[in-house]
Amino acid sequence: MRHVVVTGTPRASLDRIDTLAAYGVATVHEALGRTGFLGPGLRPAWPGCSAGGNAVTVLCWPGDNLMIHVAVEQCQEGDVLVVTTTSPSTDGMFGELLATSLRSRGVRGLVIDAGVRDVAGLRAMGFPVWSAAVSAQGTVKATPGAVNVPVTVGGQLVRPGDTIIGDDDGVLVVPRADLERGISASAARAEKEAAAREAFAKGELGLDRYGLRERLPGLGITYVTAAEYDRCDGPM
Repeated sequence: MRHVVVTGTPRASLDRIDTLAAYGVATVHEALGRTGFLGPGLRPAWPGCSAGGNAVTVLCWPGDNLMIHVAVEQCQEGDVLVVTTTSPSTDGMFGELLATSLRSRGVRGLVIDAGVRDVAGLRAMGFPVWSAAVSAQGTVKATPGAVNVPVTVGGQLVRPGDTIIGDDDGVLVVPRADLERGISASAARAEKEAAAREAFAKGELGLDRYGLRERLPGLGITYVTAAEYDRCDGPM
């Protein structure tokens, strides 16, 4: 690993990121072909977290948050800090003090494939955080890593300047080059979902709206009455 801090990374327009984030993680994920989800292991530190911004990436040594402190200087308005470690770690590498420092620079949130602490403080200040663990175990500040290099989180590649959106459903990365496609595809998906929502409110069944009913016989699914089922004395 090269111990580098890459400066001057390109960023996308915050207006366009906000447009994408408004659709929500689940809708954007579906719209883009179910790609970019950072996995169910990253959960919001408090209910109601939501954020969208440009990724600033950080690679740390387990149990060592030195490079998070280094990365703060590289952050600017509208960024989301994305932190991972060279091997698995659940230590509380981030808390209220670092959140205060990031907020002063306009950072919108943190995604960390490790632990956080000071959850009550983070909730009180309304700073969005998604983490793999919550732990009071602290860290040292001694080992070099890297800032603004490509990292892998949840099996997904995150590059500096990629779009990160997060909400109660988890976190999604959208490559910077795919931002406009993500917006148009999500708009179409949201329109389709709105039509389905209206139909379901009127009583239409998903079996019929999605053309599932005619597929059931081919899957071996049959309908029987309760009396017929009882005569078979168990599953058919």
